[in-house]
Amino acid sequence: MRLFRMPAPVRRLFPDCLWEMPATNPPTIYLTFDDGPIPEETPFVLETLARFNARGTFFCVGDNLHRHPEVAQEVVAQGHRLANHTYHHISGWRHSRARYLQDVGQCQALLDALQPEPRPLIRPPYGRITIPLAQALNSTHQVVMWDVLTYDYDRDFAAEKCLHHAIRNTRPGSITVFHDSLKASRNMRYVLPRYLQHFSEQGYRFERL
Repeated sequence: MRLFRMPAPVRRLFPDCLWEMPATNPPTIYLTFDDGPIPEETPFVLETLARFNARGTFFCVGDNLHRHPEVAQEVVAQGHRLANHTYHHISGWRHSRARYLQDVGQCQALLDALQPEPRPLIRPPYGRITIPLAQALNSTHQVVMWDVLTYDYDRDFAAEKCLHHAIRNTRPGSITVFHDSLKASRNMRYVLPRYLQHFSEQGYRFERL
């Protein structure tokens, strides 16, 4: 079963994590992109965002930052925000707290060289963290979860259905997850421009966190 929006009881377990933003006028959507940056997909995202005067937040895998610093530099140059997605895209359910925090720190060192911030953002891969780990992360970062998960990475999910559910579940203040990854390429490249077009016509803005 696909959970496009995390149930309220789960959100209440992690009250210090950011799930959505306050509604504003005009209405705003906060676009986020996980798993890049990579030269095959991130430039397409940047070009699409530019067409709609949209800003986004890119939760970067540290190994991709290391391999493709020029792509990350272009993200920053175009006015978007870089954020932490751990160095090796690891699960907080399968690694010790010390190992996980080490991986976060390794990624953060690369981010600090590109776009230093007093309180950086982090999104746990797969959304998998424990309550103690969330508390540890929030002492140095703002943990960002999501309001809408598009499932663009699901190759068994038809692109048209992916778009339909993404639009249906979005509301003012939504933090929406896309992926600039090879796995998500088919759906992301179909859904993202149509999603932006739809909400642009509804008077929405698209901002970074």
